[in-house]
Amino acid sequence: MKYQNPIISGYNPDPSICRVGDAFYLVNSTFEFYPGVPVYHSKNLVNWELINYCLKDKEQLYLDGAWPSGGIYAPMLCYHKGEFFMTTTNVSHKGHLIVHTSDIYGEWSKPVWIDQGGIDPTLLFDGEDVYFASTSRDKEGRDGIFMCKIDPYTGEKLSESVCISYGCGGICPEGPHIYKLNGKYYLLLAEGGTEYGHMVTMQRADSPFGPYEACPHNPILSHKDNPDGSIACTGHADLEVDQNGNWWLVCLGIRPSCTPQRGLKLHHLGRETFLSPVIWDEEGWPVVGKNGRIALEMEGPLPGEMVQPVCRDFADDVSEEKFSLHYNWVRNPHMENYVRDTVSGQLILKGTDVTLNDTDTPTWIGVRQKEFEIKADVVVSLEQNGGKEIDSDLGQCEKNGSKTKRAGLGAFYNQFYHYEIYLTRESGQYKVCLAKHIHDMFARTAEAVVASGENIHLRITSDPLNYEFWYSEDGEHYEKLGSGSTAGLATEGTMYMSFTGTYIGMFAENEVGYFRNFAVKANKN
Repeated sequence: MKYQNPIISGYNPDPSICRVGDAFYLVNSTFEFYPGVPVYHSKNLVNWELINYCLKDKEQLYLDGAWPSGGIYAPMLCYHKGEFFMTTTNVSHKGHLIVHTSDIYGEWSKPVWIDQGGIDPTLLFDGEDVYFASTSRDKEGRDGIFMCKIDPYTGEKLSESVCISYGCGGICPEGPHIYKLNGKYYLLLAEGGTEYGHMVTMQRADSPFGPYEACPHNPILSHKDNPDGSIACTGHADLEVDQNGNWWLVCLGIRPSCTPQRGLKLHHLGRETFLSPVIWDEEGWPVVGKNGRIALEMEGPLPGEMVQPVCRDFADDVSEEKFSLHYNWVRNPHMENYVRDTVSGQLILKGTDVTLNDTDTPTWIGVRQKEFEIKADVVVSLEQNGGKEIDSDLGQCEKNGSKTKRAGLGAFYNQFYHYEIYLTRESGQYKVCLAKHIHDMFARTAEAVVASGENIHLRITSDPLNYEFWYSEDGEHYEKLGSGSTAGLATEGTMYMSFTGTYIGMFAENEVGYFRNFAVKANKN
């Protein structure tokens, strides 16, 4: 059966998968974004529904002051005797943690913390023993995989941490997962760094502590020398077997926004989740895809019927009191600044003096950009539309004096990289403006006067290379205000090593913004 990659598009890296009966569950990294660790569900490995998050309160997910691409790294999900366990690393707060639940749709436990260094933790339940492994460094500074026995309910270490593998020769051995198959222990690793040299390797041993031998055809997955530039940076994988006995691998990868023919290797959507069938050779080693590569269109014995096409559109008319699970915030949000006025169909954002440029929590809410070609729309006002009265908040905005007051729609990567079109009021006039922040440069690049501060339509359109920013006063006739290159939001161009992707979101600063009919239409390329 043919299917399309990625199976989960937009910023959804470091996938970990587990099966319970005929249901599959998958989690991803979330870094500085809140809530933490999305949980997806599928019956066929292709159509995935976002059903929950593992980390939703501040005890589980402390992100105050988290630097861009800090926070939550590389979760691992598993199921054992009626309970789900998820382990991950908060690199901005305390390190490794484990939470558990018997209801994947419900609340997760308080976290317990593991006293072992590094990132990318994993669990192996083996009889009465529970093994915990992660990436760390030895006394000589060499990267390796370290393991100990633990109590998963308390975090107590039951043995010393020892190095079980230094990888298979690639830099940065990380992302370990351990499987017990036919009496042997298989250690799946990511190596080569999570850039264009990323790859997946496999080792096995007779004991979970090794010694491990390497698969003779390592790497089992790699796109580092692939002349087809449609997928790159494949790595950080996990394996699962379906109810029919067929094996599958999920991994991260990217779709470059600039083709190799342009001489560029850039991506801005983030690392996405891809799927490949797996077979086992006569020597008991896994063979992934075709010659260790995957494709945008693949074929395999999917365990369930597909629902086509996969819809990646998003819309919010504020008719429901609860926020959609697809919404994210940057760091721990101040939820009192977000009001869903279902009576008048408005999302009210109470802007503070924290801006999109700050290492703090701005009044911002967004959804992942899931395709290169999108059309995002929202109607924004700086005047009341007959909704809830919030005079005290308007008063607080007035206290911010000469600071720029703005509310609008933007493409946001992190505090150093974002473009936004917004409505503001200056010297008795309302204006629609375009601003950009690249590295340490922040500037307004275009502006236009509008007749009022009520019901201004803002739009963002994009293709693989550019964003375009539009506005309308009547919702029918749109004027282009300006454009911005997607390269300005590309991971490869950031000042610091970064691992996330672009969001499309609404925001308010030093102002109260009233938003209606937020929608992002994603066109599959």
